[in-house]
Amino acid sequence: MSIQNRESFLNNVADQLGRKRRSKGVTRPQYSVEPQWRVFEGATQNELVDKLEDQCRVIHTHFKRSTMDTLTEVITQSIEENDGHAVVAADDKRNDEYGLTSFYENLHDEGVAFHLWDPSKGRENIHFAERADVGITFSDITLAESGTVTLFNHQGNGRSISLLPRTYIAIIPKSTLVPRMSQAVRHIHKAHADGVDVSSCVSFITGPSNSADIEMNLIVGVHGPVKATYIVVEDM
Repeated sequence: MSIQNRESFLNNVADQLGRKRRSKGVTRPQYSVEPQWRVFEGATQNELVDKLEDQCRVIHTHFKRSTMDTLTEVITQSIEENDGHAVVAADDKRNDEYGLTSFYENLHDEGVAFHLWDPSKGRENIHFAERADVGITFSDITLAESGTVTLFNHQGNGRSISLLPRTYIAIIPKSTLVPRMSQAVRHIHKAHADGVDVSSCVSFITGPSNSADIEMNLIVGVHGPVKATYIVVEDM
């Protein structure tokens, strides 16, 4: 991917600041106080799961625990609880590892219309997601403090999966739990610095859609999933 007009843009910014551009000799400051790293400092993975569960009550999100062996059972229960007659899911490499590939294939036998995101099908994916009752993805990084799942969107994991269906289900490997946004951003920054390809779109999702724009009254389910379920899976 090439960057267009970068030099002229940066020169214009420097001109507006009344100085010349600084292209070298710039170092990141070392702050004496860094409170962002102290939140849940030293917490174990089990403690972070408990923190996440507490936060789910605040953000109106159903919280469930599972093992690798019981995951399909818990997902089935969650689909039934949300009248899931049409389900769309991400084509994630973890589907095989977590026993979901065969589970998804068998949903048709249970009378559920199922669609696995397929980039070769173009807008057909979006059209299905628009009428789906449930969308399912894995969380890549999970923030205990805010109850936020982080999705590295890619060609097999379209943004529409977590945005358009009436209900969203996030499968959260326990190993993805971190205290807060600080750790998530550090992970992304380090990956980029190490030359690892980072998703061009990173989605941060905190429970079902909501808004409190009108007199600070919280309204849930206004411009996206009406309900959300988080399933934490013991993978450690």
